[in-house]
Amino acid sequence: MGGKPRGAKGVLITFEGIEGSGKTTQLVRLAKLLREDGHRVVETREPGGTPFAERIRELILSPAVELIAPECEAFLILACRSQHVAHVIQPALKEGAVVLCDRFSDSTLAYQGYARGLDVQFLRTLNRFTTSGLTPDLTLLFDVPVPLGLARRQRHETEQNRLDRESRRFHERVRQGFLELAARQRRRIRVVDGRADPETIAADVAAIVRRFLQARRKSKVRKSST
Repeated sequence: MGGKPRGAKGVLITFEGIEGSGKTTQLVRLAKLLREDGHRVVETREPGGTPFAERIRELILSPAVELIAPECEAFLILACRSQHVAHVIQPALKEGAVVLCDRFSDSTLAYQGYARGLDVQFLRTLNRFTTSGLTPDLTLLFDVPVPLGLARRQRHETEQNRLDRESRRFHERVRQGFLELAARQRRRIRVVDGRADPETIAADVAAIVRRFLQARRKSKVRKSST
């Protein structure tokens, strides 16, 4: 099961990757390009995306005064997603927007599943319930070696959040989780080499997304003519 809510006309594109992969920078660049192409674009992020969900984000990312159980972390993230999908993503899709989301369900599988050790299939089930079966139309996975990603975070962030402080082994498990998800869902998840300079990566992203949107338009034309 999966897909978009009944009556949805827009497109959901998600940006995934380990800490310091460059996905956020590329999301902003793509949003500008798509607006220039004439698309209505909604930029958003997870965890967060609504005022209430942003408050939960603070709990998730702030250095904790006590150890947060993996199950607790997962349910907090899913609670954010429920609000986010209901109040931001679904309405935007129904209005025909291109929604660009910084992290979504694949991050839950990579971080709480592969890295924290929670059951991946159970997380998929919970996510389907949380999102009413919503899945991205296209996912861009920005892949970089863990040392590079963490070094970038240390250069550009004045304060390290709770996930930044996790062990290198943890981040390696996250990366491996993302790559395994991509290997199993090659049509949806496109791996982008995040080691190049931002301009080169932006050109790669633009080519992928423009081809995807063009193919989607052609498919709609064929369906409407039959």
